[in-house]
Amino acid sequence: MAELIYYCGTMDSGKSTLALQTAHNRKSRGLEGLILTNRDRGGTGVITSRLGLQATAFEVSPEFDIFEYIKSEKANGRKIEYVICDETQFFERSHIEQLSRVVDEMGIDVFAFGILTDFRTKLFPGSERLIELADRVLPLQVEALCWCGARATHNARVANGVMVTEGDQILPGDVGTPQTIGYEVLCRKHHMQKVNSARSQ
Repeated sequence: MAELIYYCGTMDSGKSTLALQTAHNRKSRGLEGLILTNRDRGGTGVITSRLGLQATAFEVSPEFDIFEYIKSEKANGRKIEYVICDETQFFERSHIEQLSRVVDEMGIDVFAFGILTDFRTKLFPGSERLIELADRVLPLQVEALCWCGARATHNARVANGVMVTEGDQILPGDVGTPQTIGYEVLCRKHHMQKVNSARSQ
């Protein structure tokens, strides 16, 4: 039985690394698949890992219909035995419903990877729909750490070194880089207290 499996975690917990490893494992066994992404830190049409791994991927736009695309590709003779989706927090709710149809109507396994909540601790629409529809929701086992050493459970947006809790939900960036707008992973306590690493010193 095909499944829709959602692997989730905070930033810096190895989601993209696991997505790329999952693709590698299947490709090495002779399976052919499709890799999808949306707004990867490395740019358009690519999945990148902080460990230096990367792979070409199909960029999913808001109006793109995943189900119809795969149906068309298969009708034209393309072999698609699995689908890997990274950055699924940025997918539309309709995309997640299309992925469910890929599993149920085509019998293709779908592996989704993404962040559950934004910098305000609110669910992303794509993540919310995945929780509602996935056969399995699996938290990643690699634990990102807060500056205090505790397990990081929340993503914080940082502007000029100060944690912010207002602004657009989607503003792609990275963790641990010296940029005007960036991100940091925190434990719940320090996220609630708005104490990021720069403020702790």
